[in-house]
Amino acid sequence: MKNALKFGFLGLALTVAFASCNNTEKKAEGATDSASALVDSAANTLDSAATKVDSAAQKVDSAATKVDSAATKK
Repeated sequence: MKNALKFGFLGLALTVAFASCNNTEKKAEGATDSASALVDSAANTLDSAATKVDSAAQKVDSAATKVDSAATKK
């Protein structure tokens, strides 16, 4: 999760750095595309992490249900 946030902040920092430079318009477009790709990559990483957290939560819920059913059988 920490790495996902690092990618997001990296994308933001690159966007600000390229926006503040006095490059030609052609270079700025390339920088924008590159920064956009980084932001998209960070978003995908966050989505992947959220999916893993949801999966882990389902496993915990499943285990809790099994414990509860075992407790009621005794």
